[in-house]
Amino acid sequence: MNDTRDMEPLLSLRTYLDAIKVRGELTEVNGANWDLELGAIAELSYKIPNSKALLFDEIVGYPRGFRVLTGSTTSPTRLGRTLNLGEDLNDMELVAAIRNKPSKWAAGSKEFPFEQVATAPFFENSKNRGQIDLLSFPVPRWHEHDGGRYIGTGCFVVTRDPESELHNGGSYRMQVQDEGASVTLAAVPGKHGAQHIDRWFKKEGRAPVAVSFGHDPLLIVVGGTEVPSGIFELDYAGAILGQRVPVIMGPVTGMPIPAAAEIVIEGWLTPNDTRNEGPFGEWTGYYSGDQRPCLAIDIEALYYRNDPILLGAPPNKPPHDYSYMRTMLKSAMIQDELSEIGVAGVKSAWAHEAGGGRLFIAVSIEQRFAGHARQVGLLASQCPAAAYMNRFVVVVDDDIDPSDLGQVVWAMSTRCDPATDFEIIHRTWGSKLDPMLPPGSPPYNNRVVIDACRPFERRMEFPLVAASSPALLAEVYKKWSHIFNGNEEHPLGNISLES
Repeated sequence: MNDTRDMEPLLSLRTYLDAIKVRGELTEVNGANWDLELGAIAELSYKIPNSKALLFDEIVGYPRGFRVLTGSTTSPTRLGRTLNLGEDLNDMELVAAIRNKPSKWAAGSKEFPFEQVATAPFFENSKNRGQIDLLSFPVPRWHEHDGGRYIGTGCFVVTRDPESELHNGGSYRMQVQDEGASVTLAAVPGKHGAQHIDRWFKKEGRAPVAVSFGHDPLLIVVGGTEVPSGIFELDYAGAILGQRVPVIMGPVTGMPIPAAAEIVIEGWLTPNDTRNEGPFGEWTGYYSGDQRPCLAIDIEALYYRNDPILLGAPPNKPPHDYSYMRTMLKSAMIQDELSEIGVAGVKSAWAHEAGGGRLFIAVSIEQRFAGHARQVGLLASQCPAAAYMNRFVVVVDDDIDPSDLGQVVWAMSTRCDPATDFEIIHRTWGSKLDPMLPPGSPPYNNRVVIDACRPFERRMEFPLVAASSPALLAEVYKKWSHIFNGNEEHPLGNISLES
């Protein structure tokens, strides 16, 4: 590997790897097979709390130095660093640190427009049409029933609106096609990137696109989060870091490409140039159905660094590579949006990782008036941060920790009457990835708001909870702490002795 780390551009994956290695947050894995084994090792790692990132090298069939990284945002240390919020936060502290930041980052993005530079490390190697073979990189087949090898899981796809010339950066799945000569782009319908592509088709019959396949994981975060319309994700990333992101204007498409990228392609999409794509193990925890036609990129140019690193972010049944990141961001963003709407009494929100950070949301409130819980639930179910493919919103009292599924289910089981406390909303914003969606149906979904609060009119006379007060538990724990020594998972360990 070239020793150029002191000169690395902003958003370099190599700078990121150096930093997390020093923190003991990286495990190097040698000798894994790209076919299923790499993906299965990554999947096992996600099941370990605060698991380390994995850097795969000496991958079977590939030269040393051609690497794949997974797990880049699966711990509070790594995600806190990625978001420039600090590396010593726990889960709740990280969500608190994220609170109010997305709106500030959005407002500050205009102060940090991307910065054009003259050259980038990814020009160390270049290939033109006819020479391109994406399978020269160790692209994994992540899951047993995947329809092929997916190079695009942690990618950053740049598009541009042909009218306004505003750019968008998104993360979409991309399957290698034509024995490595091309790749399909599964842009999500309704998202900004797909809108840009449709407008190019109507205007000129083809759409330009550039893709980075290796970079700081901040680009997974901004590419997979609902950044407000009209704000380019690279400018948003600049606001997060407090520095302008250096880019190269692509020689083929004129698209801004992060100068720190490891592997880059440029090319064109046309309406009738498709390949069969899928299935693929998705973030819902299910395969995405049968093969279906998907737009293919006619790749005109490929650039890559010496000893390139592919950034992987494979989804599967939660927890997966980016479910933790999504939970942290969504939890903060939903609470922020409820606050901005002006809803009183909201204490905290949590977008549960078991639901992929989207499907199951819990909100705790201090009840102020009759109908308060229903109001919060209905607003939470449709606020921008939660509207896409949400299925359950549960509203609980403020004595319930919404991040604790056990407490949430207990509240649902003891403070909720299904006959009166369920509100079903029909034909809302769904997704083709929904395993409940019948084949060929429009991607609507239905969702339910569950009022799991004590009935407002009975809240003063509702039976007392059979649990000791925090003050009593803290006092007893202080006296008898020797009983619990060595058991870090004991719940009393979370009780402040200052209570």
